[in-house]
Amino acid sequence: MALGPRHQEEPVSYPSQPTPTPEQELSEAKRRLSLPHIVVICGSTRFMAEMNEADLRETAAGRIVVKPGCDMKSPHALWSDPVEAEAVKARLDELHRAKIRLADEVLVVGDYIGDSTRAEITYARSLGRPVRFTHPEVDPAAEQSP
Repeated sequence: MALGPRHQEEPVSYPSQPTPTPEQELSEAKRRLSLPHIVVICGSTRFMAEMNEADLRETAAGRIVVKPGCDMKSPHALWSDPVEAEAVKARLDELHRAKIRLADEVLVVGDYIGDSTRAEITYARSLGRPVRFTHPEVDPAAEQSP
């Protein structure tokens, strides 16, 4: 059947592909790059020695490890001024949340969970990151169980 010169075909609609979230894009990029499992270490900086040991063990197991890079409990010129110390802490907190977003898993080190670590655990779980503990009895989720 011949169609006239003014004939318009009906537009064809194709199902649209959902736009991937940034998290999905990151996960796919890590897969394409064949990156090893990434673990972020969280916990009070009073456990820096334990964090270093956990870093060693996780690295030896073939994982990429990210952890706190500053111990603000130890004196340093970068945070000797109380006003500057607050600004540094805010930057470090945001940086650590970025490390949690980057990681595939969180490892909480130490037998004490303070407010900052509790917030990091909550944040990690809100992103669907698995959370492991060197001392499972301090898991805030365990406190809520009957």
